Amino acid sequence: PAARLPPLSGRVYGRRWLVLLLFSLLGFAQGLVWNTWGPIQNSARLAFGFSGWDIALLVFWGPIGFAPCFFFMWLMDKKGLRVTVLLTSSLMVLGAGLRCVPVSDLDIRKKLIHGGQLLNGLAGPTVMNAAPFLSTTWFSPDERATATAIASLLNYLGCAGAFLVGPLVVPSPNGTAHLLLAPQSNTEHIKDRIEAVLYAEFGMVSLIFSAALAYFPSRPPFPPSVAAASQRLSYRRSFCRLLSNFRFLMIALAYAIPLGVFSGWSGVLDLILTPIHVSQVDAGWIGFWSIVGGCVVGIAMARFADFIRGMLKFILLLLLSGATLASTWFTLTCLTSVTHLPLTTATLYTSCILLGIFLNSSVPIFFELFVETVYPVPEGITCGVVTFLSNVFMGVLLFFLTFYHTEFSWFNWCLPGSCLLSLLLILCFRESYDRLYLDVVVSV
Repeated sequence: PAARLPPLSGRVYGRRWLVLLLFSLLGFAQGLVWNTWGPIQNSARLAFGFSGWDIALLVFWGPIGFAPCFFFMWLMDKKGLRVTVLLTSSLMVLGAGLRCVPVSDLDIRKKLIHGGQLLNGLAGPTVMNAAPFLSTTWFSPDERATATAIASLLNYLGCAGAFLVGPLVVPSPNGTAHLLLAPQSNTEHIKDRIEAVLYAEFGMVSLIFSAALAYFPSRPPFPPSVAAASQRLSYRRSFCRLLSNFRFLMIALAYAIPLGVFSGWSGVLDLILTPIHVSQVDAGWIGFWSIVGGCVVGIAMARFADFIRGMLKFILLLLLSGATLASTWFTLTCLTSVTHLPLTTATLYTSCILLGIFLNSSVPIFFELFVETVYPVPEGITCGVVTFLSNVFMGVLLFFLTFYHTEFSWFNWCLPGSCLLSLLLILCFRESYDRLYLDVVVSV
């Protein structure tokens, strides 16, 4: 690892923290809206007549929203952050508003909710890809990894917020196994509580859009580093460089497979834990603490990477080893009739929280390693390709879930398998730091 070098003579602005805050809040809101339905799936079935297929599809709209991912990457590269962020936030406002339209016909209401989830999914490419681009544009080299971690992990924190808000605000139906027999008064009360959540989320998204419209510049007047001011490859040459770089393809798969599987798994966590008699509230708390722990550890790891450079591969090896062990523990615990391991709330909490900590905290480290490996490919294009690939794996997994949603042992086994494969790919990867070299050597 390289010793910590003094920052080069670039100019940074205090307003960079306001830009980071607005972008992070946008990512938080997008994650919150995307994960609205999974934590309250039992209540949603009763209130709106959703089926298991509907619940899986509501989560599935997230990866489907990545279909125009390459358009958003082009827009970010050509028009800058402001235009991309305003378009993204306007889609989120429209999507959150569609879910609130008070239509008495349940079939029409379900279609509006699905449409709103799709529009919110279209915001995913920006909030999940633009973090390294924002950190390079606004932050100095010794703050980049930290800014990337904050901007990227707040989206996951929004998902965690849904695990907390949903089960606490929306009551579980009495007698979950017999939803059709629930009293009408209970149904109306649950529906009112769900609609209160939808209105609150619409208000939050509208407020963030208004703030971004008032102030969200594309770039600072002067760049903070040599890398920020340097010429990047064109859109077409960037894709050629990425697709021909074997080392990049290795780490892209190492990121996309486990993170895609984990995102799909966490989105339907309540659906997975219900057969082993875990309540909706307990499932919500498990999901909440696993993502919050991952956000805290991820920001700490990124700050460590800013201080001790050249350690990205080592950090990823530690995190993926822990994720493999934690996911194996959870999967074996769920097979208690075979393994005879104790199936308690404590073991479920511990294994799920550790899994979330290890995998979620790896996201900003992966992003920084991607950018360093393929520089001078623009950051938005690089991260756009890998998050698109991650959502492809997530989409394939959720596609199978729409057909095989009565038994989940196969879904659980995908977790340790994907983590182990990622660990092996990282072990074989040879790291390089081209962007860092430009900043701390060429600039001197």
